[in-house]
Amino acid sequence: MRVLAALSGGVDSAVAAARAVDAGHDVVAVHLALASTAPSAVPGRARGCCTVEDSRDARRAADVIGVPFYVWDLSERFGRDVVDDFVAEYAAGRTPNPCVRCNQKVKFAALADRALALGFDAVATGHYARLADGPGTTTGGRELHRSHDLGKDQSYVLAVLPPERLATALFPLGDAADKDEVRAEAAARGLGVADKPDSTDICFVPDGDTRAWLGSRLSGAGSEAGDVVDASGAVVGAHDGAAGYTVGQRRGLRLGTPAPDGKPRYVLSVSVAERRVVVGSAEDLDVDVLTGDGAVWCGPAPEVGARLGAQVRAHGRELACSVERADGGELRVRLDEPARGVAPGQLLALYDGTRVVGSATLSSAVRAERATLRA
Repeated sequence: MRVLAALSGGVDSAVAAARAVDAGHDVVAVHLALASTAPSAVPGRARGCCTVEDSRDARRAADVIGVPFYVWDLSERFGRDVVDDFVAEYAAGRTPNPCVRCNQKVKFAALADRALALGFDAVATGHYARLADGPGTTTGGRELHRSHDLGKDQSYVLAVLPPERLATALFPLGDAADKDEVRAEAAARGLGVADKPDSTDICFVPDGDTRAWLGSRLSGAGSEAGDVVDASGAVVGAHDGAAGYTVGQRRGLRLGTPAPDGKPRYVLSVSVAERRVVVGSAEDLDVDVLTGDGAVWCGPAPEVGARLGAQVRAHGRELACSVERADGGELRVRLDEPARGVAPGQLLALYDGTRVVGSATLSSAVRAERATLRA
């Protein structure tokens, strides 16, 4: 096959490209320029994935592997579909995962569409996930599964890919035992990125200060001061912009009134329109009914009553659940045990064993018994 290998400048994508060559594919490497002005690495911190240094590392890796190398400018698409979306979601009081949007809109949409138009058969990336043939899919006969290295598994951020996208994807690292194996292989191949640190989750916030980064870009109600209140509505503090807060957050709360029980308080919900942040105890964060919209199925949608596993964070643990609804783009599940700190905007991914069933973006997360009492 003719394969376009996406080289981020890191060790994973470099080894993935080399493995694609070993498999006999005709490989061409491409590095994505995702920032209109590529930042430099921040000293003392793990780098993002679109710095000038990353581009150079990707070029050197392609030279060692012995494949043609190009740089494609997808900064406009990345800015619109990932960065602007990130800001808009926080402005609406939700907590997005930019890696999910990047995979969905850039790597396996903009990049894949361009690759297919140029005559490539597949796009290879350094994601830790596995593809397998099976009856659970409808187009392309592909199933998406967790990687063998569960500690590095990235199937969660790929759960937004429908069957037609999986049909043209390659994940050569899915069978790797662990990251140490990949680094050792990179060193054996003479790749200079063998010991390169992993990138930060939010590559366009290279210094890691997401709150400050958002503060410089938000306007309107999201950046205006307001009240921090408890569940009863009593004012217990103040904030300088509701959009900078997320469910489950503890640090950064300016509370003038101590909790009656003396326990720490956490963000329970955020209302940007009302400039209000609601706080409560850790126990108040527990939820067991999760509802999402924009559902994407990697194969057939699950039936009501299906017993599956649910994951709501990139490296969170899998939670047993029952499907209560899976139609019309809406997904609702009930967890066997409450989860803590689940926020609207996060991705809810469903698993059947190691197989990814599908995903939806969370619109609400509530505790059933509390909702019943309020009703």
